[in-house]
Amino acid sequence: MTTSDDVRAVALSLPETTEKIAWSMPTFRVAGKMFATLPEDETSMAVRCPKEERKELVLAEPEKFWVAAHEASSAWVRVRLAALEDVDELRDILLDSWRQAAPAALLE
Repeated sequence: MTTSDDVRAVALSLPETTEKIAWSMPTFRVAGKMFATLPEDETSMAVRCPKEERKELVLAEPEKFWVAAHEASSAWVRVRLAALEDVDELRDILLDSWRQAAPAALLE
C-alpha cells in the first residue's frame, strides 16, 4: 500500500521541490508553486490536474480519484493512496503534477 511517507519521498525527489506546511497540512512546491498536498489524515493527496482530464479520471476510476467540493472550480484532483497500484503509479501522478507547476527552465 502506498503511504504518505511514499508521497513525501517521491515528491521531494523531484528537482527543486520543497515541503511547506500550509493550512495545517504538508504541501509540496516547485519554484514556489504548489503541486501536491497531503490533506486530512494523509490517506489521500491532492495534485494538479487539468479540468478536462480530471473529469475523465474520476469517471474511469472513481475508487481512486475524486474532486473535493472546495476544489471543484480549480484544477486539482484527489487521489486515494490505498487505491494506487504501486510507487511507480504514485511517481507518474506526482511527476505529471510537478510538470504543470515547474518553470520551463526546469522542464528542459
